[in-house]
Amino acid sequence: MSKITLIEKELSTLRTQLKEHQLYKSLNDIEDVRLFMQEHVFAVWDFMSLLKALQQELTCLNLPWVPVVNPKTARFINEIVLGEETDVNELGEPKSHFEMYVDAMNQTKADTKEIALFISRVIDGEDVSSIINTLDIAEETKEFVLFTFEVINTKQAHIIASSFTFGREDVIPDMFLEIVKNTEEKEKVDYAKLSYYLNRHIELDGDEHGPLSLQMIEELCGDDEQKWNDVLYYAKASLEKRVNLWNGIERKLTKNRKAVLI
Repeated sequence: MSKITLIEKELSTLRTQLKEHQLYKSLNDIEDVRLFMQEHVFAVWDFMSLLKALQQELTCLNLPWVPVVNPKTARFINEIVLGEETDVNELGEPKSHFEMYVDAMNQTKADTKEIALFISRVIDGEDVSSIINTLDIAEETKEFVLFTFEVINTKQAHIIASSFTFGREDVIPDMFLEIVKNTEEKEKVDYAKLSYYLNRHIELDGDEHGPLSLQMIEELCGDDEQKWNDVLYYAKASLEKRVNLWNGIERKLTKNRKAVLI
């Protein structure tokens, strides 16, 4: 049995918790999707940060340029960067998946105030941990982002790759697509940007980026038992943070629903 297969087996319980999370039953209409997106957008953003951290560790971004240690892993991450940072949207315009997600939020009328404020302050050079704790978002969302930067700050490519590869969701898009389609038909609205983003997410993760990420893990760890142990530890920790993120969003959805009823 391969190391990857063993890790997948060890993660099966946490993956089941994610797959069967109560959150999915709480997403019933477009208003629920809007509230979800307002929190989830921070996970979309920090995924891009993990991606760029890997590119820093695995390719040469310095001048003068020198050959990289492992061209194979450099190629893996550069291919993923191409698709995540400079993909094309439904209009054929080059955009990152984060920007596509924000565009989808705007189209569905989700609140982008907190993520816009966050990005503005990041651009101004403020520290992520200082900014995140001042935002009006769930505590679980803050913890998720802060953990991601703990991972990034290890500067260990195999650890960052573990969180990048195993710590992401893989069931949300199918459910979202059904809600989006039903809302479009019922309210005669067009959510093409969200539909496109979700379909693209499914296409790239399943057919290209998922397999590339697993190959990258294998190449980075090789026969180093400690690295494989690190990968498993951080994969579990990342999924636990993802479950907790879902807990926080579920709590906000429940609170909002109760407020509407009052």
